[in-house]
Amino acid sequence: MKTLERISKFAGNTFAVWVIIFAILSYFLPSGFTWIAPHISLLLGIIMFGMGLTLSLNDFKAVFKAPKSVLIGVIGQFTIMPLLAFGLANAFGLDPEVAVGVILVGCCPGGTASNVMTFLAKGNTALSVAVTSISTLLAPILTPALTLLFASKWLPVSAGDMFMSIVKIVLIPIVLGVIVKLLFNKQVEKSVAALPLISVIGIVAVASAVVAANSEKLLQNGLLIFVIVVLHNGLGLLIGFLLAKILKLDYKDQKAISIEVGMQNSGLGAGLAIAHFSPLAAVPSAIFSVWHNISGPLLATWWGKKANKKDSDNQGQDKVA
Repeated sequence: MKTLERISKFAGNTFAVWVIIFAILSYFLPSGFTWIAPHISLLLGIIMFGMGLTLSLNDFKAVFKAPKSVLIGVIGQFTIMPLLAFGLANAFGLDPEVAVGVILVGCCPGGTASNVMTFLAKGNTALSVAVTSISTLLAPILTPALTLLFASKWLPVSAGDMFMSIVKIVLIPIVLGVIVKLLFNKQVEKSVAALPLISVIGIVAVASAVVAANSEKLLQNGLLIFVIVVLHNGLGLLIGFLLAKILKLDYKDQKAISIEVGMQNSGLGAGLAIAHFSPLAAVPSAIFSVWHNISGPLLATWWGKKANKKDSDNQGQDKVA
């Protein structure tokens, strides 16, 4: 079990590397990865089931301890990113499928990787977990509704069908995970160390399948989509931080809100895009998956080093005093 735990920890720490490696492989060898596409919903369900196994009532204590911070995080998640996506799609005059793909990833809840990034950034991890959990549970209603609101300008959107997809992919697996944890807590505690590895394999497989299905179109649209994804993610991180600062949250909360707003559940975006629109609409989610696993660790490391330096400086001043 310790070996599996070490492998899982290594996979989690090098997540971005594996996403990039397999994205490149699937681009040049698409036939080796296109078979994954029909199984994307299953892969996402497994990841969400794993999330359910990690949830407990303690994760929701932050809601009652700091309801203002949690509310700001959830509202920021479902307003800033959809509005940015809509603005970027219009500003760049995107083709309908790409525009819908950008908006769809913007309307998704936060990704679980944000919790790890917040921890590394020395932010409020409990707040991050609470915002991720609540935004994920609200996703069956808010993601289809927001996609209908912002994306129907480009393509028809069936909010009802999307609602059912998210219930199947997200809500049911999470609820099953919570139930399994309640019934078999000791066994779950022993196996929970393997969950980061499962999540990495799942997201890498989803991203690879999307890249493989669009290898030809990526040559035409890849650079533009990458620029939009970088802007979307970067502006989300910045505006999320500024929003928390303006509303006078403390610095740890500001970091958590920034990361929660800027990092999306891009795997869910890719799955919904393929199921309800087209493989091309899934490309922004796939590229987002690669990029935010680069920008997130970079930002978290910088914030973490700043916090460590501040702590060491304070300790030095205490010794002098």
